[in-house]
Amino acid sequence: MVAVKNQGKAYPFGYSQYEENGEQVTHFALYSSVADAVELCLFENGKKEQRFAMHRSENVWHIALSGVANGMQYGFRITAENDRTLANPNKLMLDPYAKAVVGKPDLSSPEVRSIFQLNDPRDNAEFAPKGQIIETAFDWQHDKAPKTPWAETVIYELSVKGFSQLRAELPETVRGTYAGLAHTQSVAYLKTLGITAVELLPINYYVNEPHLQEKGLQNYWGYNPLAMFAVEPKYCSEANHGNPLYEFKSMVKALHEAGIEVILDVVFNHTAESEKPFPTFSQRGIDDRTYYWQNEQGEYINWTGCGNMLNLSNDITRKWVVDCLRYWVEECHVDGFRFDLGTVLGRESPDFNPHAKLFDDIAQTPSLQQVKFISEPWDIGHYGYQLGRFPHYFAEWNDRFRDDMCRFWLWKSGEVGAFAERFAGSSDLFKRETRLPHTTLNFITAHDGFTLRDLVSYNHKHNEANGEDNRDGRNENYSYNHGIEGSQLDLNDEHQSAVENQRVLAQSGLLASLLLGNGTPMLLAGDEFGNTQFGNNNAYCQDNEITWLKWQDFNQELFDLTKQLIATRKQIQSLQRDVWWSDENVTWLNIEGESMQAKDWHNRESKALQVVLDQQWLFLINAKAEPQSFMLPVAFDGHWKAVAGTTNLTEQQRQVDVGGMAFCVLKKWILKTI
Repeated sequence: MVAVKNQGKAYPFGYSQYEENGEQVTHFALYSSVADAVELCLFENGKKEQRFAMHRSENVWHIALSGVANGMQYGFRITAENDRTLANPNKLMLDPYAKAVVGKPDLSSPEVRSIFQLNDPRDNAEFAPKGQIIETAFDWQHDKAPKTPWAETVIYELSVKGFSQLRAELPETVRGTYAGLAHTQSVAYLKTLGITAVELLPINYYVNEPHLQEKGLQNYWGYNPLAMFAVEPKYCSEANHGNPLYEFKSMVKALHEAGIEVILDVVFNHTAESEKPFPTFSQRGIDDRTYYWQNEQGEYINWTGCGNMLNLSNDITRKWVVDCLRYWVEECHVDGFRFDLGTVLGRESPDFNPHAKLFDDIAQTPSLQQVKFISEPWDIGHYGYQLGRFPHYFAEWNDRFRDDMCRFWLWKSGEVGAFAERFAGSSDLFKRETRLPHTTLNFITAHDGFTLRDLVSYNHKHNEANGEDNRDGRNENYSYNHGIEGSQLDLNDEHQSAVENQRVLAQSGLLASLLLGNGTPMLLAGDEFGNTQFGNNNAYCQDNEITWLKWQDFNQELFDLTKQLIATRKQIQSLQRDVWWSDENVTWLNIEGESMQAKDWHNRESKALQVVLDQQWLFLINAKAEPQSFMLPVAFDGHWKAVAGTTNLTEQQRQVDVGGMAFCVLKKWILKTI
């Protein structure tokens, strides 16, 4: 039987459990500066409701209960006498600190979702998502964080669902789940490829947007969060359906055993509550002005494009973020975070401040000082593009790398100088104060945009399945279809077979530029074997065969090349030391084997160069469709031998004919005399 144990105290926020005189006590605390009264509501089997008046200490409401069992559900009812537009006691609010959530709200029509609006008088407890009391204990045994140095890190961005949903080698019961990613075959695959860290698209509890539900679609990426402490249950296998947290921890443990880090893509820029006319589930109905940026008229500032923007300059909102990061590190042993629309993290006026309080709070939190931080350094607001301006402990998604590499390999407008700047670590953007090359997180493709296969197969996006008349998604993709629009070709046709060969070469050049460049490389899952999304470059709402990895179309040749490039990267000293390249470790040469001159850097005709690293490695790069002759530099006490990358070259003493669209890796071999 549930009973009041005592009034509780003002911390910690959320629910916590402890023993007192041999009895388990469950403590609840909630911050609300607008509330005049708060009731804690407990549910058994989601139906029978018990209400408990919470006590107030300044703006924190709290209570301690005995008899609360695992599996019970809970929520809060907020009363605000002074402004009833901010709260409604007939609406059950979800705890922002909920560690598990039960139920997904039906928002498929204006009629059914109106019950979640604050101005609606009906009680919505039957339909509202609820927090759940769960067992958090887990036997980590001897789990140890890999703590891979940044310079040795190779990141693999994936969707938990999409990675294994079509993996026929896995038991059907675990496909598309945390258990599927933790399966021995999945882990072995990642190890064979050479991956050191997986970056998971959001695995926090999220809600499908109303406009998607109306169309019968689902949010596949997960960037519409409602409970940042809670594991998304849809990625849990039936075996652990009652406790997704357990399965998630098991996945982390399995990946750690293989030396693979787990990085979470997290969304602290907006919530699923969207604009004010939209349904209210949690923070808006608890303390609207604390959590969201608003103007003087109370209108949301929407610099995320998602209806609202979290106010991370507020002490309570900032505490919520730091507490959440600590929870995932301390309780779930994750190794890092990638922040979606990261500029929001530093907005304080609300202009961006690279020395924002949140950045200081993170840096000063002991458990967060040894994990990786990655930012998507932009949002859509005022001065939203902040590439290169984040604190030194952040790596940043470098979209300039993506665009310049694609232009170099796929467009006539690409310049050798722009290629070299990005390939060397984008020092023009990142070499300031104490920042090192690893802070440029290099990528060619990501979840948002074309896959690598589609980048070389489509001139135009094909997002018709999204139901927005192909208006959504980026138009500037710097892609090239090589003469035929579409990723599917008939290899028995001579012309189409030739096109396929050109596409493979283009993919190879882009992969080599990514995996052998200075900085931290991130590979999109499936790019290593030619996965396609059929030209959809904004597949956020396609939880189906469009986005799921198509293992049945596995390109072994491309996979072997990718594996070889990653292995080569790990042998090159200048890529493993996290140092800026200088004349001591890099030499830039034109195709005649001479030092690059000003005219060479801006030459759009040759689109070719040579790069010597550590006097041991030679890269021959030809981004033209036609073969070109290179004059190799002298390899003192040895000779050059092709070891990786595209090897379509013919050697004639020092002169080498390099095929079109080629990135050749040569290594100096010492001549031994007997």
